[in-house]
Amino acid sequence: MTIASASPALIAAAICLTLAQAAPAQSTNVQIQSVDEENQQEPVEVTSNQLTVDQNAGSALFTGDVVVVQGEIRINAPEMIVQYIMLPDGSVGTEVDTITATGGVLMVTPSEEAEADKAVYTLARDEVVMTGNVLLTQGPNTINGTRMVWDVTTGAGQMEGRVRTILQPGSEQQ
Repeated sequence: MTIASASPALIAAAICLTLAQAAPAQSTNVQIQSVDEENQQEPVEVTSNQLTVDQNAGSALFTGDVVVVQGEIRINAPEMIVQYIMLPDGSVGTEVDTITATGGVLMVTPSEEAEADKAVYTLARDEVVMTGNVLLTQGPNTINGTRMVWDVTTGAGQMEGRVRTILQPGSEQQ
């Protein structure tokens, strides 16, 4: 199993928000920091209380206080499953297809935090989808909604649902 090939998903934790709108909306476009290539080169360390590998299903399930660290980025979740690509002949490939963190996900960088009930990274699309009580925090500013889609490559993102943004007077936006 090659967890290192999944490092862009782990880097997805480095969500950095530019808050552009202060009024509630049904959908709000946001600019989110794209993945830093230097951080992608850092080793990935995954610790958990248990690891279950299912070769037939092509998955690795980490459970119990899962902590993923890459450089200055940390992800905590009760459960994380790594799903590998299934090849046309029915065998399991060596490349990661998706990584799903559930049970309350917290992603932290030195200056930002992102929380959600669930986060799914699809490597083929370089896309992270966070759902359920999504909250992004950068300094004193926050934005929350029910679903956020983030393009890891371009940094373009969209928060959906009943979006609420709080901008603190005098805070710097990045």
